[in-house]
Amino acid sequence: MVSYSREFIGVRRQRWLKLLKALPVFRKVTMGCLGVLCFLTIWQFLCIVGLLKLPTPLRVIADTWDLIVNPFYRGSGNDVGLGWQILSSLRRVAIGFSLAAVVGVSIGMLIGSSRLLYDAVDPILQVLRPVPPLAWLPISLAAMRDNEPAAIFVIFITAVWPIIINTTVGVQQIPRDYKNVASMLRLSRRDYFLNILVPATLPYVFTGLRIGIGLSWLAIVAAEMLIGGVGIGFFIWDAWNSSLISEIIVAVVYVGIIGLVLDRSVAFLGRLLSHGEEVHS
Repeated sequence: MVSYSREFIGVRRQRWLKLLKALPVFRKVTMGCLGVLCFLTIWQFLCIVGLLKLPTPLRVIADTWDLIVNPFYRGSGNDVGLGWQILSSLRRVAIGFSLAAVVGVSIGMLIGSSRLLYDAVDPILQVLRPVPPLAWLPISLAAMRDNEPAAIFVIFITAVWPIIINTTVGVQQIPRDYKNVASMLRLSRRDYFLNILVPATLPYVFTGLRIGIGLSWLAIVAAEMLIGGVGIGFFIWDAWNSSLISEIIVAVVYVGIIGLVLDRSVAFLGRLLSHGEEVHS
């Protein structure tokens, strides 16, 4: 009887522990939903009293219901659903960001490993890094004579700078003790790279990647407004020219959600590969 009571108490205790662990997640989700509800309520109120010259949330849903429930509609030419528009933008981002990641990490590790190379390249980085993404678009169009590679180049050039800089800092921040141990153990360049350089710089690399993916998404939305074709940026601009404000609002919400998913995905991958070390944005 005593053993049964202890077993029962143990089961109850485990249940309570599980509930306590779930409470922070539940609270976070609940407060997030309440925040969104409050925002929509304020938006609805401001529109009703005339202080905000926009469609109400209910009006937006009514106007764009077909877009929301049928995202992969395909008509003629550029007349396609939001799902295809987003996928087209994501494809450009995937190509440009992947190139930026490979080039940025490689250059960052080279610069970080050589003080002379760093001194030679740093002025170039500091001059080109602040250039706005759209300033590169006319240059890329003039050089490539094609909208698609020009848009991908804008993504690449926007994302590559934070990746280079953060990777460089990561290599430079490797503790001197690590290098001394590698020298004492007479590690080969390959072993030093795999066992010391990569693990030590990985959090910095993913910080750069996280910043880069966010900038890539911002850049392609802006660039597509100018180059046209299928893409979420052109969709927003086309809706503006047609005075379809509800469609613009829905597209902006999708842009925000996709941006959040991209950021969290890179951050999660960084924590996974960095064995739980913090990856900051």
